[in-house]
Amino acid sequence: MSPTVLRSGPYRFYFVSHDMNEPPHIHIDRDVLSAKFWLNPVALSYNLGFPAAELRKLEALTTENQKELMEAWNEYFGA
Repeated sequence: MSPTVLRSGPYRFYFVSHDMNEPPHIHIDRDVLSAKFWLNPVALSYNLGFPAAELRKLEALTTENQKELMEAWNEYFGA
């Protein structure tokens, strides 16, 4: 199960249920592109295809929504 926790334009921000043993993070997809950002502190974990300028935009969106994303992580994974 991969619950969507935020949509912003073409981007889907979501968790993957089997990731509970990792530090808090968010997956972000657009079309066939995918990235993963750690949430505390916000930092890129991996990138599959996003160009650098778009990654900066994703990092900014993650930072802007960090509090809400952390709250959703804690609620979903029961932390």
